[in-house]
Amino acid sequence: MATLTAPFKHPSLSHAPSDLVGGEWVALPGKSGAASVESHNPARPEQVVWTGHPRAEHVDAAVRAARAAFPAWARLGKERRFAVLRRFAELCRQKAPAMADLICDETGKVMWEARGEAAALAAKVDITLDLSPTGGLRRVDGFEFDMGAAGGGGQKVGRAWFRPHGVMAVVGPFNFPAHLPNGHIIPALAMGNTVVFKPSDRAPGVGQMLVELLAEAMEKEGAPNKGKGVINLVQGGGDIASALTSHEGIDGILFTGSWPVGRRILHANIDRPSRIVALEMGGNNPVIVMEDADLRQAAIEIIRCAFNTTGQRCTCTRRVIVHARIADRLIEVLETAAAALAFGDPRGGAMGKTPTFAGPIISEAARKAVLDFQKAAFEGGAEPILESEPIAIRGGGYFLSPSIIKVEKFTADDVEPSKRPGCDREVFGPLLRIAEVRDLDEAIAQANATRYGLAASIFTRDVAAAERFMFECRAGCLNINTGTAGASSKLPFGGIGLSGNHRPAGSFSLDSCAYPVAGMIERGESAQVAEGMNWDEQWVR
Repeated sequence: MATLTAPFKHPSLSHAPSDLVGGEWVALPGKSGAASVESHNPARPEQVVWTGHPRAEHVDAAVRAARAAFPAWARLGKERRFAVLRRFAELCRQKAPAMADLICDETGKVMWEARGEAAALAAKVDITLDLSPTGGLRRVDGFEFDMGAAGGGGQKVGRAWFRPHGVMAVVGPFNFPAHLPNGHIIPALAMGNTVVFKPSDRAPGVGQMLVELLAEAMEKEGAPNKGKGVINLVQGGGDIASALTSHEGIDGILFTGSWPVGRRILHANIDRPSRIVALEMGGNNPVIVMEDADLRQAAIEIIRCAFNTTGQRCTCTRRVIVHARIADRLIEVLETAAAALAFGDPRGGAMGKTPTFAGPIISEAARKAVLDFQKAAFEGGAEPILESEPIAIRGGGYFLSPSIIKVEKFTADDVEPSKRPGCDREVFGPLLRIAEVRDLDEAIAQANATRYGLAASIFTRDVAAAERFMFECRAGCLNINTGTAGASSKLPFGGIGLSGNHRPAGSFSLDSCAYPVAGMIERGESAQVAEGMNWDEQWVR
C-alpha cells in the first residue's frame, strides 16, 4: 500500500506543495512508488526544492471554480480589478528577495538575473495598466461615433467595446517561471477573465509562489468572495497540461514553451475555432555581422545574447552570419570572450567578487542534449571553435561550458546535425553556430533559412543595409546594432513560423485577453421603411 510522504516546503513559500482550487489550498503529498513532480536545484541536484503528487481531478475542479467565479469578476469593474493587481504589485515588491531566492534555487539562474526576474513582476502590472499613448490599455479601449440616420430624427451611434473571453488556461515555462506566465496572467485578469495556471513541472515552486501572491492580493483588496476561483493553480506534467488545454470548459489558452508542445495544443483545439490559442514558442535566432560593423559592439552583444541564462532564453542568439572579410577576426574575439565567461555557482560573486555570468543548465538531460548535438555536428564536418564540456563544481550540478561551432551554411530543414551541421534545430543551451557569407543578399538568405521567426539582429553602419534587413528578414523582433535577447515589455513580443501564431506578448498581451464587440445603438425613432416593404402606422397604434 502506498504511503504518503511529507512534502518539502521551500522557505519562500507560505504553503506546503499544493494546488489552489476554488480558493482552497490543497496539499499534494508525495506517494511512494507513484509518479510525482519533484524539482531539484540544478546547481546542487541533491537539494529538493518542491515535491508533490499531482491530482488529475483538480483540473476539472479548477476549471469549474474559474467558470463559477467569472461573472462576478468580470462585472466587478476595471478599477476594482486594477486595484487588486496593484496590490499584487506591492506584494511582489515586498517579497522580491524571497522570490529571487526561489527562482535561483529552482532553475539555477544566477542571483543577479533572478533578482531581475522578480522585479519584473510588479513592472508588468505598471505596463499593463499604462494609459499613456504607448500603453497596453489603449489597445483595448472602446470607442463610439455618430452614425446619423437616413431621413432624420435618429440618434444612432456606433460603439466598439471589449469583453473578456472567460476562463483562460495559462501554461508556463521553466526558463522564466515567474515573469513569462505573469505576463499572461496579469492582462487576463485585468480584462476580467479568470485563470487556471499550470506551471512548468521543472519550476512548480516558483509557480506556486506567484499564485500565493495573487491570492493574497485578492483577499486583501476585497475581491468578490475573496477572489475564490479567480486564480487557480494545478501542478503537474504533460498529462495535466493536456487535460487543461483540451478541457471543454476553457475559453482560451496562453502558452509559453516549445514548438512540439505548442503543436500538440493546436492539434487538440483544431475543432474549436472560437477558442483563443496564443502561442509563444522558441527561436533559431540569427545575427548578421557586416564588414562595416562595430566589432566591439557586435562581439559583446553576441556573447551576452548567446550565453546568458545558460543559453535558455527563446531569444538567445543561436546563429551568427558574418561577412567573410571580418570572419576570422570576429571568431577570434568571440572565442576569447566566451572562454572568459564565468559559468558557476548561481550564488557566486558575493562580497565584491566578480558575479557569475551564468549557472547550470536546467537538467542532466538538457546538458546531454547540448553535448550530443555538438558531437553530431563535429561528425558532420563542423569546425570546433570552442568545445563545450561538463564543468565539475563542488556539489555536483548540471554545469557546462559554452560552445562555438563553425558550419558551412544554414538551412531550413530539420535533419540530423551529423548530416548537416547547419540544420534548423533550436539547441536550448549555450551553443552558438557561425557561418560566413560574401554579401548582404547571402546574409539575409541565411538569416531566413529557418522555420522559426522570433528574433534577429544586424550589426552594420550602413543605413540602407539596416533598412533592407528590417524589411526582408522574417521575424517578430528585429534589432539593429543590439542583440536578439533582452526584449522590452513596453513593445510587442512574439514571432512567426514555429515561434508563434501572431499573437504577441509584451505590451500587446491584452490583445489575446479580450475580444472586440461591435454595436449600433439608436436613441431616437429613426426606423425606416425599406423599399418594397408594406407598412401601416395603424399597426402599432
